[in-house]
Amino acid sequence: MEGLALLEGWARDGLTDELIAEKVGIGARTLYEWKVRYPQILQALKKGKEVVDRQVESALLRRALGYFYDEVTREGGVEVKRVTKEVQPDVTAAIFWLKNRCPDKWRDKQEIRHSGYLAVNNPYSGLITDELKKLINET
Repeated sequence: MEGLALLEGWARDGLTDELIAEKVGIGARTLYEWKVRYPQILQALKKGKEVVDRQVESALLRRALGYFYDEVTREGGVEVKRVTKEVQPDVTAAIFWLKNRCPDKWRDKQEIRHSGYLAVNNPYSGLITDELKKLINET
């Protein structure tokens, strides 16, 4: 049980599977095999990563929207001044959030599908090669 808590903690701290394997003293492939063979190891790693993923997600959203916070100045452990400050919304964070959360609307490249036949008015479509050459030479 202590080993699982350690694995979960390392995952929560943001360590990759490769770094976790190194800390345990095994290769990354062995850790992968353990995750397949022992579901409790897989769950501990997932649980740890989920915690930090949620924290980062919350921080990104907060940054994208902007927020207020109180800056407190203390002297001798006593609060002497409190100022409410604002962090402006971050456009880059908002774009990142939208592109990842709503890719159908916000990704850079939009896929547009057409249905049916698209008619093009081409006055030269029925001409043979010799007729086209003759037109070219006339101009």
